[in-house]
Amino acid sequence: MAVFTTVTLDDLTQWIRQFPLGQARALKGIASGIENTNYFLTTERGEYVLTIFENLDFAQLPFYVQLMAHLARRGIPVPDPVANDQGELVVPLQGKPAVIVSKLEGASQMDPQPVHCAEGGRMLARMHLAGRDFPLRQPNLRGLDWWLETAPKVMPFLSAANEALLATEIAYQKAFADTPTYRGLPRGPVHADLFRNNVMFVGDKLTGCFDFYFAGCDTWLFDVAVTVNDWCIDQATGALDAARTEAMLAAYQAERPFTPEEREAWQPMLRAAALRFWLSRLYDFHLPREAEMLTPHDPTHFERILRDRLALQAPELPA
Repeated sequence: MAVFTTVTLDDLTQWIRQFPLGQARALKGIASGIENTNYFLTTERGEYVLTIFENLDFAQLPFYVQLMAHLARRGIPVPDPVANDQGELVVPLQGKPAVIVSKLEGASQMDPQPVHCAEGGRMLARMHLAGRDFPLRQPNLRGLDWWLETAPKVMPFLSAANEALLATEIAYQKAFADTPTYRGLPRGPVHADLFRNNVMFVGDKLTGCFDFYFAGCDTWLFDVAVTVNDWCIDQATGALDAARTEAMLAAYQAERPFTPEEREAWQPMLRAAALRFWLSRLYDFHLPREAEMLTPHDPTHFERILRDRLALQAPELPA
């Protein structure tokens, strides 16, 4: 959510008339994130978020935007896209695809406690179940194929030890993806990036989650692993915190029970989730794009998490 494309209120004067929102009153760039341009947008009708897509094109966007609309209709607290006077959710702005969505209440809880983790696990399970009848299909674009394509691009920047770690883990994940256990995992639309800063709370109550622009169809367990690896760890070491992990997994299990295949795949999937974000952060750090307000994330954080998942057996999924 860095600012790659600069937009002013004057730029929106004519453009926003196609939406039932009245005139734009204020526009403020959002600094966090590294993929798209985002602004907080105040109009005569309320508060919204304007997203301009820097990598995704008009053909790719229906999956993400329609998934949010689908989940919103089923009571999942996600940003609801606003259609223009032609019924379109994705419209051009400065030659790029753009979307306006409702703004969620609350603030991100960057120091989640077990109560917050339980809220997150419960919402994630409900999201997975609500997405079962979503008709569009798109693979996780940051999945195994992307790992295989991207790893050679970052290898020249790595130490010998990290180069070996990356090559070994990708080989392991490639082999695991060919197993009956992996092929038997339940799957469907996933958020794939449900970090703490993509979820909002008012007090201890979860009020919504956002930033679906890494979503795709993948195993539900991968989505759980991504979330656990961010919410339920010691930030200094990457080690899992037992109380938070148990709270998140128990709340998820209460909404959608884990399968035997998922219990068998839990450790490999925690490794896969760590690998995915280590690799993407390596790429963004060593091969950055220019943008206003852009600060790449430190890749060593997910290197630590991956090494921890390799060294220690994770707590089992609840039965």
